[in-house]
Amino acid sequence: MGKEKRGVVISVIQDYVDLDLNKNSTQPQPTLPTQPGPRLPGQPQPSTAPEQPHQPSPVPQGETNTNLANLQQMGQMELPEPKSNIHVMNIVGQVEGHMVLPPQNKTSKYEHLIPQLVAVEQNPGIEGLLIILNTVGGDVEAGLAIAETIASLSKPTVSLVLGGGHSIGVPIAVSADYSFISETATMTIHPLRLTGQVLSVPQTYEYLDKMQDRVIRFVAGHSSISEEKFRELMFTTGELARDIGTVLVGRDAVRFRLIDEVGGVGEALAWLNGAIAHLKEHGRKRRREHLQ
Repeated sequence: MGKEKRGVVISVIQDYVDLDLNKNSTQPQPTLPTQPGPRLPGQPQPSTAPEQPHQPSPVPQGETNTNLANLQQMGQMELPEPKSNIHVMNIVGQVEGHMVLPPQNKTSKYEHLIPQLVAVEQNPGIEGLLIILNTVGGDVEAGLAIAETIASLSKPTVSLVLGGGHSIGVPIAVSADYSFISETATMTIHPLRLTGQVLSVPQTYEYLDKMQDRVIRFVAGHSSISEEKFRELMFTTGELARDIGTVLVGRDAVRFRLIDEVGGVGEALAWLNGAIAHLKEHGRKRRREHLQ
């Protein structure tokens, strides 16, 4: 019994000794000034110049981090965007409407585009709209909704077809006040089609025919092509391998008076700036007329 008590006392004393040693080891030890030793032959003379204060970087740290992040993700530095009175809307891929398309498809959602168009109409700092098209088509009703919204804007609008403006992209292209197409861009005109399960009854074909008439009337009403000519191009056979219709390339779209002019970004912006100046001077939108 006595041996066990001595063991406890010795253990407690050892704990106190360890704590005291740890306490002493954590206290900072005073540093003594070091005297420079003798300089060896060939050793450079130590510098006696005062230490220069740290100069802050002229670029803010947050901006530097942002630029580095953009460089890592996009492979390029983000350039400052100057304020512009022209809004650019890009419509690419498929026009997505009521049905959600697969994730691997490049899409332009109409529920995103229409609020942008409303914001353009309401923003007093935006005086014109440039629509750049490279679309394969998509949902008919969604495309017509976008086209009707563009046509109803009170501000000058111009469209530019780059790459392709196929199917429902045709009404969107002609919905602007003036339209351009690049030399190599194409536009496919073909009849409407239904996807999914279709009831083979007369009512289905009547509904499809009415929807097709809506597209034809809209295109003819917002371009210089006639309904008869557009319908003829739509039902042409022998040109497409797996469909009926017509493919128009660049100047062909202008020759059939579907698109107003062949041109690019420079010509489109020049026309739009002229239309903005015309609206300010005369109080009304500029009519369709060629620059030449």
